[in-house]
Amino acid sequence: MSRGSANDKDAVEIVATVQHRRRWSVSEKIRMMEDPERPGMSVSFVARQNSIAPNRLFRCRNLVKEGGLSALKADESVVGTSEAKQHKNRIRELERILGQKTMEVEILQEALEVAHEKKWIARKPSLPENDSR
Repeated sequence: MSRGSANDKDAVEIVATVQHRRRWSVSEKIRMMEDPERPGMSVSFVARQNSIAPNRLFRCRNLVKEGGLSALKADESVVGTSEAKQHKNRIRELERILGQKTMEVEILQEALEVAHEKKWIARKPSLPENDSR
């Protein structure tokens, strides 16, 4: 077993490039999803060719199987099932609150109408009881 020299311990690697988020066109994404199905190809090989992690490609393939291909072709983002459930629950809660507030407004409008009627009746001038002309 050989040991490195003293200089190897002090060596520092400096990365001078800035890595940007990679973006693929819809046709490139579809090609990456279809390539592993071809004879002699594998998910790992396609992932290495495109410089992405194999688990990312596996995840994308599973999303495509779950119906994400239509979103992919429409160039829309694919939302996970758990996130969709959260959104549905939030919508349901907001609809419940909206229904409750609508009912409160209706009750307050009815109370306001009753108050106006009472006020109008109270201000109505009364005629003298015995008009003896």
